[in-house]
Amino acid sequence: MRCVVFGATGYLGGRLVPELLRAGHTVRVMARSPGKLDDAAWRDQVEVVAGDVTAAEQVRAALAGQEVLYYLVHSLTRADFEEVDRTAATSVAREAARAELTRVVYLGGITPSGQRLSRHLASRAEVGRILAEGGAEQSLPPVPVLVLRAAVIIGSGSASFEMLRYLTERLPAMVTPRWVHNKIQPIAVRDVVYYLVAAANPELELEGTFDIGGPDVLSYLEMMRGYARVAELPRRVIVPVPVLTPWLSAQWVNLVTPVPKSIAVPLMESLVNDVVCRDRRIADHIPDPDAGLAGYEHAVALALAKTRDLDVPTRWSDADTFGAPSDPLPSDPVWSGGSLYRDLRERHTGADPATLWAVVEAIGGENGWYSFPLAWSVRGWIDRAWGGVGLRRGRRDPHRLHEGEALDWWRVESIDRPRTLRLRAEMRVPGRAWLQLSVHEAAGSGARYRQLALFEPHGLAGHLYWKAIAPFHSVIFGGMARNITGAAQARTNPPA
Repeated sequence: MRCVVFGATGYLGGRLVPELLRAGHTVRVMARSPGKLDDAAWRDQVEVVAGDVTAAEQVRAALAGQEVLYYLVHSLTRADFEEVDRTAATSVAREAARAELTRVVYLGGITPSGQRLSRHLASRAEVGRILAEGGAEQSLPPVPVLVLRAAVIIGSGSASFEMLRYLTERLPAMVTPRWVHNKIQPIAVRDVVYYLVAAANPELELEGTFDIGGPDVLSYLEMMRGYARVAELPRRVIVPVPVLTPWLSAQWVNLVTPVPKSIAVPLMESLVNDVVCRDRRIADHIPDPDAGLAGYEHAVALALAKTRDLDVPTRWSDADTFGAPSDPLPSDPVWSGGSLYRDLRERHTGADPATLWAVVEAIGGENGWYSFPLAWSVRGWIDRAWGGVGLRRGRRDPHRLHEGEALDWWRVESIDRPRTLRLRAEMRVPGRAWLQLSVHEAAGSGARYRQLALFEPHGLAGHLYWKAIAPFHSVIFGGMARNITGAAQARTNPPA
């Protein structure tokens, strides 16, 4: 089948594409930032088109000549995510009808009957209805739509799994809301991808809404204790109390885990609902995987193994952070107009350019930022308290970066290996900020390191912010340049 994937830069889309290729389908992907896919192992096997789901003409071009559309897009990090997702789904449904696709495959969330739904689950259900109705395009019949609904997805790098992992590992004792006893039917990410790939089978004539889930029905409390068993941690002491609302719980998650408040709040609100498969009708059309559906603890073990082996193909944080202070970004800050503050540092090192680049590309995460660790940590905690991303997103691989991935509170905007790494800030600041690290050959021998910090202030607050932190630049930025070149030099001439 000719498949087009909307959301290929996201957590599930990035795992679905290689499996579709492996199954023999041809794949086209639409991405707002195609450069984010340059490092994907499957990049040369797919057609990549630039586009946004809210732009009808771009959607139309992406759907031309295709048969199956995978719609894996949502705007969860935006305060107005319901309206944005409603508008996008309406546009996509209309264009899908005009393109006369064979089917649309959409992954939503399980919605229990008889319960008041969270904003997140209600929006997911609404998107499914809009797609099924064809975006109210009366002149054309709607495209058959297959809606697969899942609860918590367990897999390395998923937001739900990271939230569960950090809470369980960091807190041997917890005071929790009473809804930790609500029932959840988690599913392994590999099984979600299995169902999505099966949905492209040309012999499958299936439309409607179907729940998918693993074999275990658990409470969140049981999930945390099950994680502790698999991770060989002491039994966790969990005391449910009636006074913690989902909103208050999300503030705690925001401080303890890498998942920012913008994502934690809707996820925690959704845990108030029981999310259990209503039936197993899907098995009448798509048989279980040959190895069977993974049980919860097996799914946790698989995810932990991937995390330990640094074999995490996609992470929740790799998706664009909608509503980030620096979004949308200009193609080059110099051209964006208005005021622009700069801090430029240059240093020579006797290390060769390749060695210096290795240090540059390994920056952040567990490797640190080469200057005043306490200051970076405090700034990260302040950002988390304000609802920002903080420092805990870390990095996927300790040595190699990919365009578009999250790196602590930065986003890798571009990487021109082995010369330039450009980072865009996603911390809460009154303006937009970039950090560019460059490696150049030096005249004679060694290498030249160039470090440029850029800040485009927003209003008076932005100007005051830059003035307030300027006295610390010699410590932060100066120390960073000095220590990066020093680390490269030490690799070249290790102490005896």
